[in-house]
Amino acid sequence: MTLLAVERIKLFSTRSPWWCMLLALGLTVGLTALISANWTGPLPVIGAVFTHTFGLYVIMVMAALAVTTEYRFGTIRSTFQAVPDRISPMIAKAVVVMLLAGLVGEAAAFGSWGLSWLLADDTSQLALTSANDWRHVAGVGLVYAAGALLALGVGALVRQTAGAVSIILVFALVLESVVGFIPNIGDDIQKWMPFTVVSKFIFGDPDPSAIPDGAGPPAIGELSPWGSLAYFAGIAVVVYVISLVVVKRRDA
Repeated sequence: MTLLAVERIKLFSTRSPWWCMLLALGLTVGLTALISANWTGPLPVIGAVFTHTFGLYVIMVMAALAVTTEYRFGTIRSTFQAVPDRISPMIAKAVVVMLLAGLVGEAAAFGSWGLSWLLADDTSQLALTSANDWRHVAGVGLVYAAGALLALGVGALVRQTAGAVSIILVFALVLESVVGFIPNIGDDIQKWMPFTVVSKFIFGDPDPSAIPDGAGPPAIGELSPWGSLAYFAGIAVVVYVISLVVVKRRDA
């Protein structure tokens, strides 16, 4: 519990987490407001959380900063001197950052969903009446938490803020889209890209009666929605475990 308290204090003692949380909420809820206000016909539940990825990328930047900032200012050395095994403080940091990311994700998702009720002309399809509906909204927090763990692993491996943020954003926003243009094998590779796969957890298997003809997300990947989340979380865990091994062996 002491390590958790220390990591919480360290995280909130800088301004960057506060700005990242506000930006994640503002982007997600603000863009949802624009979509809801201009949507014609019944707005489906997935329409209320369509912009969750913008907040996800900001939260992943926040998670990377949580570790790279310590390397930048050298505070990580004091932490490792106080706790020589190094693994315990890194795990405590992961717990704190993942909990915060999950809470921000839930706030962004339910905030977007609630605002959609206020702004959409037709809310007949917005009620959370099925397990899929709840997954579309409440599942955003799980994706944010897994994404934060992945970003922490990248940050611990790279140790530099610019490098870690660049890797996260370029991979998610550019590489996953560009890989689909590789002749012959591009589409097969793209189906297994982590951010592409985890999209199915939020958008997959919606109620077809709630989506106008020709609208809604395309079929994504080969896995079920929950299998897609497990795949993304598994990649995050692998990257983070590798980062723990490297942190343990490398000089701070």
